[in-house]
Amino acid sequence: MLSQVFIFVLLQIPLFYLAATRASNHLFRGSSVSINDAARSDLGFLISKDGAFTCGFYGSGANAYWFAIWFTNSKDKTVVWMANRDKPVNGQGSRLNLREDGALVLTDLDGSIAWQTNTTLTDVVEAKLRNSGNLVLEDVAGRVLWQSFDSPTDTLLPTQPFTKNMRLISGISPQVFASGYFSFFFDSDNVLKMIYDGPEISSIYWPNLDLNIFQNGRTTYNSSRIAILDEKGSFVSSDQMAFDASDMGIGVKRRLTMDHDGNLRLYSLNESSGSWAITWQAIAEQCVVHGLCGRNGICVYAPEPTCSCPPQHKPTNSSDWGKGCKPSFKRSCLDSGFVEMTHVDYYGFDLNYSTTASFEQCKHLCLGDCRCQAFSYRLTNPPMCLTKSSLFNGYRSSGFPGNMYLRVPKMAQALEPVRLNVSWLDCGNGDQKVLVKNATYVPSGQKFKWAYLYSFTSTIGAIEFIILAAGWFFLFRKHGFSNSLEDGYRAISSQFRSFSYGELKKATRNFTEVVGTGGFGAVYKGVLADERVVAIKKLGGVIQGEEEFWAEVNTIGRINHFNLARMWGFCSEGKKRLLVYEYIERGSLDKHLFGSSSTNINTEVLGWKERFKIALGTAKGLAYLHHECLEWVIHCDVKPENILLDVGFEPKISDFGLAKLCQRGGNGSSDSFEIRGTKGYMAPEWTTNLPVTSKVDVYSYGVVIMELVRGVRLSSHGEENEEEITELASFVRLAKSKMLNKEDPSWVEELVDPRLGGQVSRKEAAVMIEVGLSCVDDDRKKRPTMESVAQLLAECEDE
Repeated sequence: MLSQVFIFVLLQIPLFYLAATRASNHLFRGSSVSINDAARSDLGFLISKDGAFTCGFYGSGANAYWFAIWFTNSKDKTVVWMANRDKPVNGQGSRLNLREDGALVLTDLDGSIAWQTNTTLTDVVEAKLRNSGNLVLEDVAGRVLWQSFDSPTDTLLPTQPFTKNMRLISGISPQVFASGYFSFFFDSDNVLKMIYDGPEISSIYWPNLDLNIFQNGRTTYNSSRIAILDEKGSFVSSDQMAFDASDMGIGVKRRLTMDHDGNLRLYSLNESSGSWAITWQAIAEQCVVHGLCGRNGICVYAPEPTCSCPPQHKPTNSSDWGKGCKPSFKRSCLDSGFVEMTHVDYYGFDLNYSTTASFEQCKHLCLGDCRCQAFSYRLTNPPMCLTKSSLFNGYRSSGFPGNMYLRVPKMAQALEPVRLNVSWLDCGNGDQKVLVKNATYVPSGQKFKWAYLYSFTSTIGAIEFIILAAGWFFLFRKHGFSNSLEDGYRAISSQFRSFSYGELKKATRNFTEVVGTGGFGAVYKGVLADERVVAIKKLGGVIQGEEEFWAEVNTIGRINHFNLARMWGFCSEGKKRLLVYEYIERGSLDKHLFGSSSTNINTEVLGWKERFKIALGTAKGLAYLHHECLEWVIHCDVKPENILLDVGFEPKISDFGLAKLCQRGGNGSSDSFEIRGTKGYMAPEWTTNLPVTSKVDVYSYGVVIMELVRGVRLSSHGEENEEEITELASFVRLAKSKMLNKEDPSWVEELVDPRLGGQVSRKEAAVMIEVGLSCVDDDRKKRPTMESVAQLLAECEDE
């Protein structure tokens, strides 16, 4: 009888632990909670001791759930951290498990892992939610083995250190938690910045771009890159950025959030009402934020921030201002009229900059360049003339000391200059206006208007419901969990599209026109149904499943820079894996620099001006990959064959991100790279089992830049060739010996391509040689960063 009672007690222990997790701040090793179980306790099963924070399953829409932490007493259960923000799990059968191996794991209905901690084979004994809002995994001695504070989403909490490896990334909207386009981070110059990294452009917009770092009250002279918000509401940073909450003091719950509209705000909680008040924000004029209104769009105050179209333009998609505006006329080099927009500016994409040009000279400068879509003339001292190749980041401010002149066909030009005004800038039908201002909590309890976001999220919700219904239909119709639900979610959130194999087969006329081959597969030219000319790469040797492949491609698709080849989409059907890129007209650099017996492309020697442009643009593209984009990327195969040239000889780096996509080992580890680079461009550490860092790309770039100077292949390429290996070493030795006698001006001419006939900038060539030599140093610690290389080349560029 006693033994039966003992057995009964043992059987109740797991139930005791499960019940305890719902009412405490602990989750013990070996315990798990399903969404169905947690629903009985309002989905929150971990609560901080002071009750301020709750951790559990957070639901939104019809059937999407996240493992999250939120403020218990806020009216809207404001989320401060999410584990799986870009991959919600199903509301039926999903589970959180603190496994016996020490890992905290979130699994979906079908058993697939949506998220997990890197604590396998550790001494984790429990998960605990602290009063600070920090979820921690601790060992028996209370030592922290993992914490949510190390991986913030869009919010920083008091006492949470913010370091160089962290980013606050906005959500898409208040109701859509997936990663948005705005982020707050420490840049490589040690300064806190905010960047818009959207489908078409990437652009830093804060701190004030009209001032330098020191004029903004910051400093680059620090290496710690750390910031913190204390419990009083005071924020301090190693770059000397500092601010205080307007209600500074102890006892107030606060959060610093990178909002979906691109503004960084500090909020304070009124615990009696559960509402939030803004007690500090980074940007006073919301229209200064980049990317709000898309291509050609203009952000104006009417009086709230509102997206509008310039004259002779209309919304590309009236329900999505991220798509911007499109011209009502067909652009032509013959366009010779201009429409004046007072106090309007578009930041970036400057073709020319002058402080000496008169207004008429500035206008003719634009007319003389087919690429010019508008010019800005600022009434400053001295006046400023800037011609624009593209129109992004548009805004109107009465304090802006200049006007924008939009280039249009002569027949479309008004008899009198059309000045920008709110009356014709109203967007949408009837009285509806599209607001881009962030929600602001008001003490009177009045509700703010957000017509665009409500309609957008309602549409998303409807589509999501349809997809979910279809998913459940297939779930019960077929065996197992259907992929329809997740595919539908992807289709909604994707920034580029998925193509069918049939579409790409038709576009390439059954893959008949090969335009290139490489280590990752063959490339074919094609024309899509919308008449876009594209390059389609068939990947070889890819072993990932569809989940892993889509995740990697999604990362690559979000990367966007002027000197990177743009990806338009992908195909994943069965074992077929294809990528769709923009087609770059002039092909790869190697054909222009070294020539090819099979093509007539190298009819003329590549000029020095073009070579320097290629060196600088390639450095900028690699610097962006290494330092600026949301997912830091190492190329692993930088070579002339992967540097494409457009009609203006601007370089576009291709195949970035494919090293991770195509080179995974059988264990699926993203760190298990095989040696797949090209012989002669590979850094020495590839063969010495040292960790692969961005410095492997720096080495490869050094070889390329010296080949640009010399005009011949210095590295081995393809089959191993000892003579070519010796050629590189020989050039390095020769260059180093010549640099010992820099007083002799002829040292540069002896190293550059003799086919140029001396038509070379000695200053630029000397810097390129010096950069190349430093990049190929065997000691990777002595190699420069690509950011410093780009800066060095830009500073030496001849006007």
